[in-house]
Amino acid sequence: MNLKRRYLRDRLMLGLVILASLIVLTPLLILIWYVISQGLSAISIDFFTEDLGSPTRVQLGQPTGLAQAVMGTLVIDLTALLVALPIGIGAGIMLAEYREHPLNGLLRTLNDTMNGMPAILKGMLIFALVVKPSGTFSGFAGALALAIVMLPIIARATEGALGLVPWSIREAGLALGIPRWRVIMATVLPVARPGLVTGALIAFARAAGEAAPLLLTSLGNNFLPRQPWNPLEYLTKAADTLPQRLYSLAVSPYREWHAMGWAAGIVLIALVIVVFFVGRLLLRGSER
Repeated sequence: MNLKRRYLRDRLMLGLVILASLIVLTPLLILIWYVISQGLSAISIDFFTEDLGSPTRVQLGQPTGLAQAVMGTLVIDLTALLVALPIGIGAGIMLAEYREHPLNGLLRTLNDTMNGMPAILKGMLIFALVVKPSGTFSGFAGALALAIVMLPIIARATEGALGLVPWSIREAGLALGIPRWRVIMATVLPVARPGLVTGALIAFARAAGEAAPLLLTSLGNNFLPRQPWNPLEYLTKAADTLPQRLYSLAVSPYREWHAMGWAAGIVLIALVIVVFFVGRLLLRGSER
């Protein structure tokens, strides 16, 4: 009788967990379905090969697309990740491995403050420090703004991942006379690699959907550069991205551009999914 009661309780709790998961997933699935249904008609070859151009192209029925936004998103977001990763992981190592350091408390306070700061304030910071002194908007300024968005997320994820590594691993390395920094780099970080990769992916997904800081830094551009495959063309000049272009298309007066805005949302969702998938594949390959 007691075993039967325990079995029923187990089934009940399992049912509640499944129900709670469905409640969480249902709004997300509805959102994804609505975005796809609204923007699928705008997905075509021209969408990925043509730039948006001027409004007259819409009135004349000429092909338009968001190639400049797709390329700009890839270049700016990946550049931001390259900038944020070493700094964020370094901050996480400081928080997790050097807890006795006098600067640790200040670093934790700054990290928590940055994590709670609105993204548009981070864009204003880069505008004041980079855009205004240089006198021009640029994709690199946008990448710096997104890197600031990523930094606290990567630092906090790194701290959590390193905190799960058993201290016996560190003690074994230190007992052999290996310097502390070498123990961290050679033994602790490889063990914590899954958590580090997860933190980087979450930070990338968080920053990939930001439009506010980019409006103040990279500004936007309706046209492809002369050398579309050269990353410097997007980093040294005003560049477009999918989040900020989605916003501008949503408030435009053209129905065709509204559909392209929904299509930009589809591409943005697909980009995040692909990045997560590639990250997991790389992580699985390294574990083998």
